[in-house]
Amino acid sequence: MAKQIIGGKEFRTMLLGAYHSFEKNFETINNLNVFPVPDGDTGTNMLHTMTSVAKALSAMKDSDSVGEMGAQMSRAAIMGARGNSGVILSQLLRGIGKGVAGKKTVDNMGIGKAFQYGILYAYRSVANPVNGTILSVARAMAKGTHSVNRNSENLEEILTTLIKCGEEELARTPDQLPALKAAGVVDAGGQGLIVFFKGCLSGLRGEDCAVIEVVNSTPRITPTAEEPLDLEFPYCTEFIVKDAHVTKEEVQNALKDMGNSMIVAVIEDIVKVHIHSKQPGKVLLQAQSWGTLHDMKIENMIDQHNERLFEQPAQAAPKKKGKVGVLTVAPGQGLAEMMHKMGAAGIISGGQSMNPSVEDFVNIINLGEYDEYIILPNNKNIVLAAEQVRKLLGAGKVNYVNTTNVAQGLAALLHFDPERTAEENRAVMAKGARDAVGGSVTIAVRDSMVNGIQVRKGDYLGLTNDKIVCTGANIKEVLTKMLTGKDYELITMYYGDQLQEAQAGELAEFIEGLGDFEVECFFGGQPNYPLILSME
Repeated sequence: MAKQIIGGKEFRTMLLGAYHSFEKNFETINNLNVFPVPDGDTGTNMLHTMTSVAKALSAMKDSDSVGEMGAQMSRAAIMGARGNSGVILSQLLRGIGKGVAGKKTVDNMGIGKAFQYGILYAYRSVANPVNGTILSVARAMAKGTHSVNRNSENLEEILTTLIKCGEEELARTPDQLPALKAAGVVDAGGQGLIVFFKGCLSGLRGEDCAVIEVVNSTPRITPTAEEPLDLEFPYCTEFIVKDAHVTKEEVQNALKDMGNSMIVAVIEDIVKVHIHSKQPGKVLLQAQSWGTLHDMKIENMIDQHNERLFEQPAQAAPKKKGKVGVLTVAPGQGLAEMMHKMGAAGIISGGQSMNPSVEDFVNIINLGEYDEYIILPNNKNIVLAAEQVRKLLGAGKVNYVNTTNVAQGLAALLHFDPERTAEENRAVMAKGARDAVGGSVTIAVRDSMVNGIQVRKGDYLGLTNDKIVCTGANIKEVLTKMLTGKDYELITMYYGDQLQEAQAGELAEFIEGLGDFEVECFFGGQPNYPLILSME
């Protein structure tokens, strides 16, 4: 088969094929999740991310440039990313976009290599990849298609091989993660990766996307890890080197002993570096041997002096309200009002089953009312989105505290002091969040086996610090199992939109009778979770 030439039209058709594939299969992906709480499910979050891409590409019907399409796709994916799985998918698309950057057309080998580059980019986007997840499927795809990308001139063969390698690794995920094996399912995120590439193949062939049949079961949530502040390497050092003639590997090898959290991108004769270092001058001296230095920035992550070696031209900005503002996620109106009273500068509606996008955060921060922002995601499925915002806007503009539930978010807010620097606040707020004990009551949306607990759809679930600890036929039964014998002194209860005030008051009295607890009751207004508890 002769080389295929992929232009903007063909590239758009392939990606729209991926979008339609998610439209048909997102619920199938959701059903693979092994966590039975109402959540921003993997398939839904990936579909939301691809919807942003589809809208952006559909608005570019007059463009016939693959590079222009790739640039728009990358931005739309990042800004529209929702949940951990959506953020990882956005990194896949960002990598593909980089692979076709500056090109009007590519041949089938070129687009195949771009897909491979995207897979590697997604894999490297998470600090600590875990076997048995979307990341191990991505790694297997990249390795398995290395040879065919070099030797084949048939794009269909490249995509078919890509999918085959991914499916083989996907079938192994239950043997790599005990939770998947117990549920009898493959990883949901990995299945989403297969859905993406099968959609691309259908788009290339001009075929309708197929509905994928997989084993039905229960959930897993892609592991995330917050990048810790390492006091040994306190200087966040970023710069660009132009007119450079070095490889990415050469840069990494030269700098690997000078710091950590290193990110290196090499595009033609331009090198972009981010590294946390102990001696930034030593890093820059090494970089100067490769070419000319530009856009240098050094930030002291401890005291946030943010000394800039080259100041950017001043731009008009809205009147500042202060130096540091907190941007927090609230799952209900009552909780939003409480967070506002506690000092939050901005509130984004979101939480379980309604993960906000990266763009939601960026739009508020870009109003520029504060010099720096601290994000409180308050949900483990929003943490990666907060991390993506930090990467997009820079650690000198925004950072976040790894709050995975509402109780942690409220505890962190309690320790916020606008007179402190952003980094001082982040350190104190992070400690407050770690010390908080959060609880919640919800209803299972699927059958599952979690932590040795058999869960049936419709059961009431009791969670402590995001872990299921008990089930019951009703809220009182769950509260009894959660709280009996505990030595908490104060329990703050936030009731959801399913309960009336009188019902909440009755439950508060019931909790008081379970132990020597002082109970405070407030309207939270959250959906899906009748009760959210903060326990001290």
